[in-house]
Parts: sequence; structure tokens; C-alpha cells
Amino acid sequence: MTSTSDTPSIRTMADVVRTHAAQKPHATAMTAGSRSWTYGALDSESNRVAQALLTQGVDAEDRVAFLDKNSPEYFTYLFGASKVNAVTVAVNWRLAPKEMEYILENSEAKTLLIGEEFLDALDQMELTVVEQVIVIGTPRHDEQTSYEEWIAGQPDEDTGIDAAGTDTCYQLYTSGTTGLPKGVELTNDNFFSMLHIATEEWRFDEQSVSLVAMPLFHIAGSGWGVVSLYMGAQAVLMRDVDPMLILQVIPEFGVTNAILVPAVLQILQQIPQAQETDFSSLRSMVYGASPITEEVLVGAMKMMGCEFMQAYGLTETTGGATILRSKDHDPGGPRANLLRSAGEPWGDTELKIIDAETLAEMPDGEVGEILIKSSQNMKGYWKNPQATEEAFLEGGWFRTGDAGYLQDGYLFIHDRVKDMIVSGGENIYPAEVENALMAHDEIADVAVIGVPSEKWGETVKAIVVPAPGTEPNDREVIAYCRERLAHYKCPTSVDFTEAIPRNPSGKILKTELRKPFWEGRDRMV
Repeated sequence: MTSTSDTPSIRTMADVVRTHAAQKPHATAMTAGSRSWTYGALDSESNRVAQALLTQGVDAEDRVAFLDKNSPEYFTYLFGASKVNAVTVAVNWRLAPKEMEYILENSEAKTLLIGEEFLDALDQMELTVVEQVIVIGTPRHDEQTSYEEWIAGQPDEDTGIDAAGTDTCYQLYTSGTTGLPKGVELTNDNFFSMLHIATEEWRFDEQSVSLVAMPLFHIAGSGWGVVSLYMGAQAVLMRDVDPMLILQVIPEFGVTNAILVPAVLQILQQIPQAQETDFSSLRSMVYGASPITEEVLVGAMKMMGCEFMQAYGLTETTGGATILRSKDHDPGGPRANLLRSAGEPWGDTELKIIDAETLAEMPDGEVGEILIKSSQNMKGYWKNPQATEEAFLEGGWFRTGDAGYLQDGYLFIHDRVKDMIVSGGENIYPAEVENALMAHDEIADVAVIGVPSEKWGETVKAIVVPAPGTEPNDREVIAYCRERLAHYKCPTSVDFTEAIPRNPSGKILKTELRKPFWEGRDRMV
């Protein structure tokens, strides 16, 4: 693979389009359905977005929010915001309206770019900080404006505003154990200190055609899209994860690089048309965000016939911090045990395993909390100094909350120190679900745990103690939760019991509750 792109000169989000528009203005940057943008057009449109933001009074490090499924306007907005040194906040569209409202209020977003599909949700929010609502589609109210109207008449002139490497350029929200989401501040340095490593490891070059199918509110969606554009390659953007469309898009566009979560790899194998799909253009398939079974992994490798690589990381580490390289995928061979590994650290990433209570470092093979030290580690949690302080140990070591062990330099994920459930790549915090269910008149006590799911890796189970004299049923409990939280967070099953086991301090014994469902498995995630 060769590249003539001047990627070392790219230090900020704005530099991505500035650099490639100067070098290769007519090369295709992004395709979305029937629409496409050259690098020149992407640079030009982001100039007009930047000018519109300036007109709106958006200043350096102000937050600007995006709420829609995967739409190309996200990238013109992201790069336009970078040209005024503002921070883009991508909101999870799967959340309930009140959850979205919290993120928009907490981020203090001055503008909101929203898809027409989510205007009903917007009508259910009480926003005090957003000064301008820009609609991708048709506005519903007089105080809203369409995206086209918003940038119309704005000059195609670069602001010339620069940003520092330590400036925040990107803010994603991750749920906390208290149930309130935390804004993860990612800087230009977080991204661009590692992209030259990521592109080489993931086999990108400027001829790559990258599939961007994961949600843009995930680092695996928007971050992956930036990887492609950083290289001056072509990104093929899908509005949503549609397995049938994925099978169509890969041969149609000659997709070379893709990232998918294990649940999607499993679904693809269940579609008869997949056996007839031409995957020959694929160079590499990156997978991660949740555990994968060996059966699903080996099946996908056989079906697609390309190099497979696993990435492990968190939003707080700007995505992948370790990699299980293609050479370590050896099913049936002498190194087959590595298929259970999350790989080795890359770039300047260092790993350490500690006892979560004593903070003592653990020897090889001993399970403890995984710590990560890297230039990819976040700046901190937005306006939450206490959570930021708790997340880091002396020396810049980030506490992942995941449990695992190191063996010969390879990381093996064993369990989670925190009670987080990962279902289909989505992080779900039991405390948030428990809080919602405890408001039910017929629930006296509840514990929420993750149980095995062949499709999603894990799924949510609620263990409920009925209030005296009541007999709630599982359908009612699930429906009650769905009225209050995003559906993916809600239980898919409910068990009823007389009492929830707790330790002397009152903490629920989640490990004890999970044990019967995870028996016979070598890890509890």
C-alpha cells in the first residue's frame, strides 16, 4: 500500500478537509446513498457551516450538538465546527427524549443540528441552552431553520481559525454508574496522535473504500469515519445498520475496510444471500465493542476471507487501545487460544493490571482491573472534576472498570469491575434501569444483571421482588421500563424472587446473581 497524502500535517479535525481539498479536490471523499462529496466540496460546505456558526455566535470550545441517524451533514458540521474550534457533541438517537434533553443541557450546546425524524422527540424536551435548531429536512416551527437555508448565502471562505492539540474537538456521552451520562472530552491530540498507527494497523491507504455503518454517536462510527477521511480515502456512509444493505454495499462500492460489532457479524452469517455475496474487495474487518464467540468469529472469517482484527478500547481512550492482529487469528492452530484475547497494546499504549481495592499491581495471569496509559486517554469528563479524578490514578493511568489479565503481552478480558452490561455494543448501566423500575408501585426491590445472549453477547434481566400483596408480570415490568428508558436498556426477561442478596453494607451481590446464568463459560462477559 502506498500513500501520497500529507497526513503528518493533519493535527486537527479542520486539517483533514483543508489538507485533502488542497491536494486532491476532485477525489471522492464520502458517499451516502445517491449523494457524494469530493474533498473540495466537503471543504467548501464545511466553510459555509463554519461561517454560519460564527454568525450564530459560536466561539472557541463552545459545544454544538448533532441528533440524527448517520447523515452526511454530520461530517460537514463536524469539520465546520472544527474551523471555528468548537466542539461537536453527537447525541445517541436511541435514547428517550428526557435522556437526550439531559445531554443537550449538560453540554450547553449552542446549536442543534437535528434530523427531521427526531422532531417529535425534540417537542418533548425543555431546552434552555440551545439557541438555534437546524433541521436536516423540513422544519416544524418558525424558530427552526433548514440546514440548506442555514448555510445558504454564507461565504465559501475558510475562517483561518486554528486549534491547539490540547483543545477538545469532540464530546461523546457515556453512561455512568449513577445513571447520569458523562461527557467524554476528546482532544485533537487524542485523535491525531494515533491515527497514523490505526491506519497502518487496519490496512488503510488513500485508495481505501471504508464502510461507515456503526452509529455516529459511537466512537466506532464517527471515529471510524474520521480514520477514512484522514487518509484521503472514500467513506461509504450508511444511515443505519442494515445487514441486507451491508451485503449489497460491499461489492457495489468495492469496500476494502469495515468495522462491525459481533452481533452484526452473527446476523450476516444467518442471511442466505451472504453466501453468494462477493467479499473479495475486503482487506480488513475490524470487530470489537463486545465479546465475540469463537463460532461467530470463525464463521465470519470463512465467509469474508479477509484479514480480521479485534480492537479493544473505550470512548475514554478514543476507541481502540489494543489490537489482536490478523496473524494472531489462528483457529485450530497452535495459537488458537489467542482468539479469546483482546490483543496487544499499540502505539504508546501501556497496560497494567491492578487489584481494584489495594491498587497493587498483579502478576501475569492474575485477574484484576485493567489500567490504560496512552496519549489517547481523554482530557476528562466535561464539568465533572470528581469523576475525572476518580477515573485516573497517579501517572495518568486510566481505570477502565474492566477486569482481565495479561499473558505474554496479550490482554484477556475476564469480567467487569463495574456492573456495566454490554449488549450488541451498547453500554447499559444497571443502576439506571434499577432506578427506573423502583418507581413502579408493585416493585419492592430490583436488581438488574446481564445474562448471556447468542445474538447480542449479553442482554438485560431484571430480578424483581414484588411489593406485598401485588403480582406484577414480566410484560408489564418491561413495558413500564420502556416508557422511561431507551428500549435497548430495558429488560428482555424478568425473574421474580422473595429477596435480593446483599452484603452487610447493603450492596447487591451481582456476582452471585449472575453466576447461575454464566456457569460453564470461561468468562462472565
